[in-house]
Amino acid sequence: MTDRRIEKLAGVLLDHSIKIKKGERVLIRGHYATKPLMTELIDQVYARGAYPYTELLDDEIGRHLSMGYEKEQLETQAAWAMKRYEDVDAVIAIIAEENDAEMAEVPSEKFKLRGEVFKPVQEFYINNRRWVLLNYPTPALAQKAGMSTKAFTDFLLDVCTADYKKMEKAFEPLKQLMEKTEQVRITAPGTDLQFSIKDIPVVPCAGEANIPDGEIYTSPVKDSVNGTIAFNTPCPYRGVTYNNVKLTFKDGRITEADADQKDKLEAILDTDEGARFAGEFAIGVNPYILKPMGDILFDEKIGGSLHFTPGEAYEDADNGNRSAVHWDMVLIQRPEYGGGEIYFDDMLVRKDGEFVLDELAGLNPEKLK
Repeated sequence: MTDRRIEKLAGVLLDHSIKIKKGERVLIRGHYATKPLMTELIDQVYARGAYPYTELLDDEIGRHLSMGYEKEQLETQAAWAMKRYEDVDAVIAIIAEENDAEMAEVPSEKFKLRGEVFKPVQEFYINNRRWVLLNYPTPALAQKAGMSTKAFTDFLLDVCTADYKKMEKAFEPLKQLMEKTEQVRITAPGTDLQFSIKDIPVVPCAGEANIPDGEIYTSPVKDSVNGTIAFNTPCPYRGVTYNNVKLTFKDGRITEADADQKDKLEAILDTDEGARFAGEFAIGVNPYILKPMGDILFDEKIGGSLHFTPGEAYEDADNGNRSAVHWDMVLIQRPEYGGGEIYFDDMLVRKDGEFVLDELAGLNPEKLK
């Protein structure tokens, strides 16, 4: 018997996230462990008069392929992927992590090569198709969260079926305020960072592209970032987790970087020129996600957090920065993580993870739950 929460989640993905219409083509990509949700999605897509297509993912096979990547090979693979995305209207990607470090042995130059070749495919997919990405509960993901598999499954399915319509409405006054803001200042232990967001679009995220969701993002004016930011959560990237990451910016560029694996951090920031500039600034508000688990799809939505991102800017909040890197790094500002403030044009907007303006109170945890 299908878990009713799986049925509900499939409905949220189809009707709220990608807003499926009769006659449309939906690509459902997922690991084998996601079979219960994939089959439910197939049935519900048919029930809505649309057409499902599937693609099975396998990280171990992907690792073997990645170890020997050559440009000619990747160009063929990218051409196939581009045709696939051109032929569908929407994409649902369901990740079922078995081993977060599966790709840790793949040489960085192979990641860089794939990023360069697949960049046009990624840009087309992100900017021209309706899409949603989510994680499916697995023992590996439960272990990351420090929970039993059953408890994590319950947690994830509850979070994924939150009231995103309510969140969407609560974002409206913050979006309006950010659109009028020129200067942002972030403070926290080890952090004092300032930058401009003048004339950069602001995008609220309430279940359309990510599940779970709960962030609102823009990007800093490329050369405006000055100061230091110290992240107090693990920063995973390409199968390696970095701790105690600290970045110092001058006129937009990262001039100093530190972490427990500094050499590897510097190598990523040297991927290309854009990797040392920021491509995103976002505020997390999900009231059900309160601690980091080393998975960015969850961690970037933590209530009372923000993330600041070296690398590529999204086209819908574009500051012109281009890079093969897009690395979301999370700073939690709630009191138990050291506190902190966000100022818009010298006005205190959020303190210790709580919005202090009346018009933004709807985004505080007690109101969003």
